Amino acid sequence: MEKRKLGNSGLEVSAIGLGCMGMSYGYGPAADKKEMIKLIHAAIDRGVTFFDTAEVYGPYVNEELVGEALAPYKGKVVIATKFGIKRFSSCDRIEQKRVLLLIKNTWF
Repeated sequence: MEKRKLGNSGLEVSAIGLGCMGMSYGYGPAADKKEMIKLIHAAIDRGVTFFDTAEVYGPYVNEELVGEALAPYKGKVVIATKFGIKRFSSCDRIEQKRVLLLIKNTWF
């Protein structure tokens, strides 16, 4: 898989990333969790190192799925997430400090 530098961050990612929204949100009922974890692992086996998720996909469910699937690959993959989008009245906006805390507790 070809690699690219991600902006001026110094991060190197696969030229093709995997958007994970449809695994738990957006296109009908959520897919089977075990099957989606297998799909993410298959992408890694093919050289994908860049995965996109968001707080609003669920809410939170997709980030949890992606985090669980990628936990064994800590330090070898890059996760892009988005926050602050309010799609459901029951979904409060998450604060930047909370996101940073979640990332720190999971990945560092």
